[in-house]
Amino acid sequence: MTEGIPGVDTSGADVRIVTSGGRCFAAHTHVLASASTVLEKQLERAEKRRTTSGGGKTIRILGVPCDAVSAFLSFIYTSRCSAEEMERYGVHLLVLSHVYCVGRLKRECERGLARTVTAESVVDLLQLARMCDAAYLKMRCLKVLEGGFKEVEATEGWKFLQAHDPFLELELLQFLDDAESRKKRRMRSRDEQGLYMELNEAMECLEHICMEGCTTVGPHDGGPPNQTKKGPCQRYSTCMGLQLLIRHFATCGRKVHGGCSRCKRLWQLLRLHSSICERPEPCKVPLCEQFKMKLSVEKKGEDGKWRLLVRKVVSAKAISSLSQRERKLNHNPTMVVGWDDEDFSATQQKHEIFSFGTF
Repeated sequence: MTEGIPGVDTSGADVRIVTSGGRCFAAHTHVLASASTVLEKQLERAEKRRTTSGGGKTIRILGVPCDAVSAFLSFIYTSRCSAEEMERYGVHLLVLSHVYCVGRLKRECERGLARTVTAESVVDLLQLARMCDAAYLKMRCLKVLEGGFKEVEATEGWKFLQAHDPFLELELLQFLDDAESRKKRRMRSRDEQGLYMELNEAMECLEHICMEGCTTVGPHDGGPPNQTKKGPCQRYSTCMGLQLLIRHFATCGRKVHGGCSRCKRLWQLLRLHSSICERPEPCKVPLCEQFKMKLSVEKKGEDGKWRLLVRKVVSAKAISSLSQRERKLNHNPTMVVGWDDEDFSATQQKHEIFSFGTF
């Protein structure tokens, strides 16, 4: 007997859907053809057979439970699938949606199955995702595999995979190796970025000390800093370390022969400052002008690693200035209202430095 689709009015149905369990569902040709191009082709062939041999139009959907076929047809009519149906027949519905090219149902099945991925089921669902070209489900399975490979390795699914599909095993092991390499590169890049941010902070503190003065060290053409008028700066630990380094540099007798590592460190900081300094007027940072003149003469023979360091510090400076402006805007949103063309142009230049100043 032909039965109707639950929750759907099938009066006037002109096609029968036959399942593996022998159950038949009544449906409409125009509904099925509009939902799936595959069903449309099958209906055209069924129509040709009906005209030649007589009888009604019949389509067979075999290899899946009858209730899964019922849920599949119900979705075609209503565009809805209950949570219970997704839990019980999610795998079958994904296969049906892939075979019959019902994209919306396929996306819902991928999301529903992705929420159920565990160490026990990840191998089976990964194989299913590969066969059904389910990219979202495959990505979720790979994340679970990457996050808990030791648990997955102890499951029966992985042992079965090792015995029957060594090529997939090799592909997954290669993925895990690449993921570990990417993780190490990200950590190394984060550490390097942190180093460049520290160098940028040192550059800012050096300018602050040489132009404004801080606690014990101040500009060479001004008086000693007055600690009673202003307290320690916001970056006191970095400023204090630089001040101690400057005071050591001023009194060290070994720097003439290049034998003092602390003096070399300050010398490199002064050279780095001169490489990124863009002040049109004479800079108050010691040796800045002299380094600029030397760099202009020796520009062709400049060390590539040094140029890379300069560009990375400039990039860190741009990131720092942009993040500071973001924090100010978040703290006081009304600042956005008063922007003029000059502010917009300056912000645009910072974005350009961030985009083109890194590798």
